[in-house]
Amino acid sequence: QVRLVESGGGSVQAGESLSLSCAASGRTFSVMGWFRQAPGQERKFVAAIWSGITYYADSAKGRFTISRDTAENTVYLQMNSLKPEDTAVYYCAVAGRLGGSIRATTFDYWGQGTQVTVSS
Repeated sequence: QVRLVESGGGSVQAGESLSLSCAASGRTFSVMGWFRQAPGQERKFVAAIWSGITYYADSAKGRFTISRDTAENTVYLQMNSLKPEDTAVYYCAVAGRLGGSIRATTFDYWGQGTQVTVSS
């Protein structure tokens, strides 16, 4: 069965960095990404990677970097210059194929989430 194991969440101060990881098992996936949900907010797209191409939300550009270790079937999210507004539960998600575009892609499996808290 498919299983996604997330790690790396925690509490940091504004301006500091944090790195998240998500190891997938059960099968390989062509699309791997990250979403986040802040208190009282909808779940939002953060970043994804497909065939070596990366995609970022405007809020993540210039600060976050998504990468993938294909041999380990693991996706990472390096978050630098963190801000209080980055505080959220971060979810790893995967998809078997690209749905024509990243925004048209259905992410089939989700991790349980890891809390990231940024204080000022």
